[in-house]
Amino acid sequence: MRQLGIVAALLSGLVLVRPAAAEALGTVGPVYPLAEPNLLDFIEARLKEKERSGELARLQQEARSRGTDSVLHPTPIPGIGSVQTARTTYFDPSFTLDRNIVDDKGALMFAAGTRKNPLDVVTLSKRLLFFDARDPRQVAQARRLIDQYHGKVKPILLGGSYIDLIKAWRVPVYFDQQGVLARQLGISAVPAIVSQEGRRLRIDELVVQ
Repeated sequence: MRQLGIVAALLSGLVLVRPAAAEALGTVGPVYPLAEPNLLDFIEARLKEKERSGELARLQQEARSRGTDSVLHPTPIPGIGSVQTARTTYFDPSFTLDRNIVDDKGALMFAAGTRKNPLDVVTLSKRLLFFDARDPRQVAQARRLIDQYHGKVKPILLGGSYIDLIKAWRVPVYFDQQGVLARQLGISAVPAIVSQEGRRLRIDELVVQ
C-alpha cells in the first residue's frame, strides 16, 4: 500500500506540472494525507474478535482433529489396486555411481561409473509385505503370512490405519509414505510380498484368498 501511495503522489505531480508561462490554478480541492493501516494491529484486532466469538477455539480444535486424523488414517496411496491375477516380478537394486567417492583424506574409494549391488553387502532379513488395511480380506491374509513365516515379515500399508493394526497385532506396522517404496519396486497391486532371491528382490503379487 505504501508503494501505491508513492505512485499516486508521483502521478499527481506529473498532472500538476505546467510550463512556466501557464496560469496557476491554485488548489483544486481538499488535500488529505496518505494513510496506511498498521497490518499487525489489523491482524491482532481480527484475532481478538475471533477469540471473543469462540471461532478461534473452534478453528484450533478442527486443526488438532485434522492432525490427529492424518496420523491415525494416512492418505491412501493412489494408483494401487487389488491383485486380480498372481504374478512374479524381479527388482535389481544395483546402481551406478555418478561421481567419485573419496574418503576423509581425499583418497579415491570408488570411481564414477562403478556398479554396485547393496545385496552384496547386506541381506533382506525379513520379507516386506505390502497391503491395504481397508480390505479385511487383505488384513486376514497378511496375518496368515506373518504366522506362516514365523514373524519374519515387515507389514507395510498402502492404505488404512497402521495404528489400529499395531494395537490389534502387537507388532510393528509401517506405512509407505507417499508410496515411495512401492513405486521403486514397481508394485501396482496388493497384497504383494518382497523377498530376496540371490542378488535380486523377488516381488510376488498374491491373489487375495
